[in-house]
Amino acid sequence: MDNRTTSNVLTVAGFVSILASILIWFSAGGRSDTHEEKSHGERFGIFVGLWAPTFFVLANKYNELAATEGE
Repeated sequence: MDNRTTSNVLTVAGFVSILASILIWFSAGGRSDTHEEKSHGERFGIFVGLWAPTFFVLANKYNELAATEGE
């Protein structure tokens, strides 16, 4: 896989991470009866949301690498 394709895949993964975080936040955190289970769902949603900046930074680096190689 070339650098430009890797950059595109990582960008999509970043957006998917944001959407998954929102879905996890509302579904896992909102349907639980106990405070402990609700807190776990909310923390997991935040954890998944924290992946997005990493994906976007990596996508930017691969995009820069593709630009320097002339892809």
